[in-house]
Amino acid sequence: MYAKLSNHRFHFPVLIIALAFLLQACAGNTPTPTEPAAQGRLGELRVAIQPIVQTDPAFISSDPEIIIASSIYDYLVDVTPQNTIAPRLAREWTVSEDGKTYVFSLVNNATFHDDTLFTAEDVVWTFNRLRDPEVDSPTRDLYSNIENIEATDRFEVTFTLIDPNPFFLYDLSDNHALILKADTEEPGSDFIGTGPFKLVSYNPEDRLVVEANEDYFLPDRPKLEGVEFIFFNDQVAQSEALRSGQVDLVMLLSADLFNTLVGEQGIIPLEAKTNSFDVVRLRADRAPGDDPRLMQALRLATDRQAIFDLVLQGYGALGKDTPIGPMYSQYFAEDLQPPARNVDAARQLLSEAGYPDGISLELHTPDTGNRPNLAVVLKDQWADAGIDVDVIVEPESVYYGEDGWLEVDLGITGWGSRPYPQFYLDTMLVCDAIWNESHFCDAEFDGLAGVSGTTMNEDERVEAYRQIQELLIERGPILVPYFFSQLGAINEDFIDFQMKPFPGRSDLSTVRLKQ
Repeated sequence: MYAKLSNHRFHFPVLIIALAFLLQACAGNTPTPTEPAAQGRLGELRVAIQPIVQTDPAFISSDPEIIIASSIYDYLVDVTPQNTIAPRLAREWTVSEDGKTYVFSLVNNATFHDDTLFTAEDVVWTFNRLRDPEVDSPTRDLYSNIENIEATDRFEVTFTLIDPNPFFLYDLSDNHALILKADTEEPGSDFIGTGPFKLVSYNPEDRLVVEANEDYFLPDRPKLEGVEFIFFNDQVAQSEALRSGQVDLVMLLSADLFNTLVGEQGIIPLEAKTNSFDVVRLRADRAPGDDPRLMQALRLATDRQAIFDLVLQGYGALGKDTPIGPMYSQYFAEDLQPPARNVDAARQLLSEAGYPDGISLELHTPDTGNRPNLAVVLKDQWADAGIDVDVIVEPESVYYGEDGWLEVDLGITGWGSRPYPQFYLDTMLVCDAIWNESHFCDAEFDGLAGVSGTTMNEDERVEAYRQIQELLIERGPILVPYFFSQLGAINEDFIDFQMKPFPGRSDLSTVRLKQ
């Protein structure tokens, strides 16, 4: 989702997923320092974000929650802006020929913020917790293919899989897979990580403040004295705070607000090309969405090109009602197209479904990004077909909270960019997916997703993904009208910031103040 992270118009190279585990079988050393630590740390970055709800890394979901957590904690392996796997707490690794055994050599100089030495036991405890049915983390299914995790030395951990998984290294970099200290009693309130910043204070109504971890295992990082995450309830207030100098960085901007900041003196606009998308989904397990003709009517009443022009204003790419976007060039079926807008056909389908006089629906959307604008455009387009929509705009923390997005009948959800497409299938569309917000369940789809997620044959994977796209365009429960660029802006006094396709994964430890 927003789930849930390069700057100006950065294009990612093609990712050859099927060979990923082989290409990374012997990874390089920890990142090379780029600046002598002797120059010291300078300045504080003030980041405008929405208020957060979750503080336990196992349950974070929104970009604000993720960027805070990834500043305090570390991943075993990380994803670069180029969608490759990079060392973090694991400095190198090897993969067995059968693709089932991964052995990670860990850094031996990392400590937690309470001065406890980081070891393999912390990795074992963290990932066992993430797959523990009693914890019921969103990653439980993601890591269900792990047969065993063992500390095979003090600074070595071995993962054994049940079946080969060509995406396993990427799974280990999942947003929730931040390493906690073994036996942490209060994961949601302890804030004890190995990350580049340490907690100073947290006021849920106002802000969260962190300071530089002077003992961080990468000696040249962080380059700032601290970061202040300031909570704002709406994007307009965030952008005005940047313009007035109250904050230094904003992300997740709508195209409208982004354009107001372009050309502003002292402000640098940021754009990251992504596979991020807004999905419009209808619950398929109860009325009225259990009649597939309603979803077909919504699809026929939608003008995707008009949405792209009005909502995104050119910052992104057209969607085709599937999460497999053009960034995945080896899997994206460019020739497949959803049906063109046909209002009369949409009205006929509604009549056949028992709504000859039209239908009234509530459309729920978070108040971030382009989603409120998308909701308004959809309301206008669907009205032509007799679909009357009441748009309900909610704070992101409410929409993604309990009894929110997973419960409503019709909603708009933002899904962050991921380095490979299988993630979306496994977490939002297979029958038992943890975030199956549409409550979609199709045996043929699950079979195809099973093939694409396990086969080591690239040709088989390409064909499975093509059939998946065909199926979703024909009878899927979702509309994906576009893939959007991530838009943000930063004060020109700060340099070396790369906004990642999933903004919450942007690395603040590299940011520095101009001298």
